[in-house]
Amino acid sequence: MTDSSQNSLIQRLPKAELHLHIEGSFEPELMMQLAARNRIDLRFKTLDEAKAAYNFSNLQEFLDLYYEGMQVLRTEEDFHDLTWAYLQRAAQDNVRHVEMFFDPQAHTERGVPFGVVTEGILAALARGEKELGVTSYLILSFLRHLSEDDGFALLKESEGWHDRFVGVGLDSSEMGHPPLKFERLYKRCREMGFKLCMHAGEEGPPAYVREALIEIGVDRIDHGNRSMEDPALIQILKDTQTPLTNCPLSNLSLCVINDLKDSPVKAQLEAGLLVTVNSDDPAYFGGYIARNYEKTAEALGLSDAQLITLAHNSFTASFLPEAGKQKHLAAIDAAVA
Repeated sequence: MTDSSQNSLIQRLPKAELHLHIEGSFEPELMMQLAARNRIDLRFKTLDEAKAAYNFSNLQEFLDLYYEGMQVLRTEEDFHDLTWAYLQRAAQDNVRHVEMFFDPQAHTERGVPFGVVTEGILAALARGEKELGVTSYLILSFLRHLSEDDGFALLKESEGWHDRFVGVGLDSSEMGHPPLKFERLYKRCREMGFKLCMHAGEEGPPAYVREALIEIGVDRIDHGNRSMEDPALIQILKDTQTPLTNCPLSNLSLCVINDLKDSPVKAQLEAGLLVTVNSDDPAYFGGYIARNYEKTAEALGLSDAQLITLAHNSFTASFLPEAGKQKHLAAIDAAVA
């Protein structure tokens, strides 16, 4: 069990969050409020029913709920309120920088214009930097259960905002949708100067991580748990210091692991990998970033030094310029001095 001094350390540590889906921070209270505001009927009629729906046993059940809840997001104000709620909560956990995924295809395919989604989120991110001191980068995610051509269509639709996001990601159902399905799309995004992220090795095999890392050439692997089944892949990740954005409570909620003691975070630290801890979809998976640190430290017996390394890694693995990274790393050192 983490003691109060270790929890205090976790709270003091400045942190970056690198694996956060803004739609996954949709707390049931806000979902019900927006449903009422936009006069949308949900299948759950009370807050208690909505909270009960947040219990699921696998990735697909979660995704079904995730997309169902999104239907209440209609206006720029809705997307602002969703993002602002997350930023306020993240600031309480001493998050200083966030690199946030958003899923425009989940909104455009139900008739919400790309600009409505993006401008609402961007307005809240600007407010977060001004009022909370939380800096941010936006990452446009492609939905991997859709086609590569759909991804190219989104890339074209988003042209007017290309200077407003730092990179692209790939999320949603992993099995049956290997990284190479999107090889041409990712090549084009690389040519355009975007940073490349990709979910791989959450449910998919180590081969998916290899494809993402070696054949696609991504800058960051999201999840990457199953890398630990392949010693040669572990060595490549160590040699290249390609970041892994681990999400322990998410893994537990989706039964990627059966117990937090099975989380690979400690083994990845001990193997010299550039692993980070993040919340993924915190409204659905039982906790924001500090709780992920606390519960993982408790389950794995992480030392104070390992917790400090995780905080360091969160900035080292970010897409911030070097001067920005060094500023935050110095702030960590000051916090633990």
